[in-house]
This record gives sequence, structure tokens and C-alpha cells, in this order.
Amino acid sequence: MKNFSNIILTQTKDGIARLTLNEPKTYNALSFDMIRSLLQILKKLNKDKKVKVIIIEGSGKGFSAGHNLKELRSLKGKPQYKKIFTLCSDLMMEITFNNKPVIAKVHGAAFAAGCQLVASCDLAFSTKEAIFSTPGVNIGLFCSTPMVALSRKVNRKISMKMLLTGEHISADYAKEIGLINDCYKSTNLEDEVIKIAKKITSKSSLVLKIGKKAFYNQLEMPIKTAYKYTSKIMTENMMTLDAKEGINSFLEKRSPNWKNK
Repeated sequence: MKNFSNIILTQTKDGIARLTLNEPKTYNALSFDMIRSLLQILKKLNKDKKVKVIIIEGSGKGFSAGHNLKELRSLKGKPQYKKIFTLCSDLMMEITFNNKPVIAKVHGAAFAAGCQLVASCDLAFSTKEAIFSTPGVNIGLFCSTPMVALSRKVNRKISMKMLLTGEHISADYAKEIGLINDCYKSTNLEDEVIKIAKKITSKSSLVLKIGKKAFYNQLEMPIKTAYKYTSKIMTENMMTLDAKEGINSFLEKRSPNWKNK
């Protein structure tokens, strides 16, 4: 995979891929170039059989300030505006429909599209000092695309309050409303995120892929359709070698030897 000046990619032998947004001067803004780089890397990692989980974090003072306002101001006309917002939406959908679980590791601020990025990830953890917001309303640009991910992770009244007021929320409150899974002291965040990532890498990659896809698909279905769909998925899952190995290893009181088949 080629090197990217705006993203640092590292991979470990145990299947953890780490993407570090590396434009601290812009507070890791989601510019055209940053979004394109993220999309390209995520699509490659999606096909990489050695990768089991992906971590996204920011360098410098914080996670991401969202879109680059200087870049937005420089764009000319409706086609260019539509292009960047569509591209950003493609990025969020790539995370949702990526075969690999994606974890957001947040410090500092996650604002606007940066908050959208956190909400789009499957799991999210932050420092106690992290803050989150959808402040577009403060500058006359309602966070309409960020609200897609936000409103699917946080209930309507709370989502609307964030969107209508543009106020920052604390990490503790973000945990309370379900925007993030948990928050830790800054000195503990790395260890806690790696602990979760390693727990995920110990599972069957095939089963994770099956489960993640089914989770997001069933969310959009009426309950009867969802149960019919997930019954079919579980039946197909049951036919895999890893399901048989997992059940046998449990009954035989031993660690499973996943084949990812």
C-alpha cells in the first residue's frame, strides 16, 4: 500500500491496523485529500485477510474538527459542494459496511464531521477530557450529513438538542447517551483500546464479518422482517467450519482454532 502524507498507517502481527489522521495544523480536518486517503486505505484493509480490526485516531491536539472551513469557502458552486459532502458520506458508509470492526480512539475535540466519524465507527472510546459537538448551526451550516450517523446512535431528542444548539458535550455525557462506549484517563486510553482490539482479534474474522453486516442490515428492517433475515443469517453461520469449531472447542473446554471458513 502506498504511503500517505496525511495518514499514518501501522499494522501489527496480531491483526490490528491503526489509522492516525496526521494533519494536526488543521486539527485533522476532513478535507478532500483526507477523505480520499481514508477511503482508499479502508477499502484496501477491507480486503486484507491479515487485518481483523481497525483503529482510527488523530494526531496532535485532538481527533478531528470536521470539514476544513477554509477549503469549503474556496469551493466554487453547487457541484463542488455536493462532491465533498457525497464523498464524506461515502467514507462513513465505507466504515459501516467494512468487513472489519472499526474503533474510534478519541482525544481532544470531535466536531461536526469529526463527530460523525466517531458515530459511524462500530465502537468508540475517548479520554475523559474529550468533547463532542455538531456545531454547524453556529456558522449557518446545519450538520445534516453528520446527523445521519448521530441519530442512529443517539436518541432523537438528544440528537436534535446537539444539532439545534451546537453545544459541546463532555465525554461522560457522550458515554451516557451512547455516542461512545466509554471514556478513560488519558494515560489509560491506549491500553484500554488495545485490550478491546485484541479481544476482537481473538474471534473468527468470518464470523465478525457475518455479524457486522447483519447488524447494520437488520437495523433498517421492520421487526418481523429482521427476525426472518437474522434467522437465515444464523442458519448460514451455523454451516461454517468456525461455528462447528467454536461449539466443539467450548464443549471440549479448549481454545478454538479458527479457520475463517
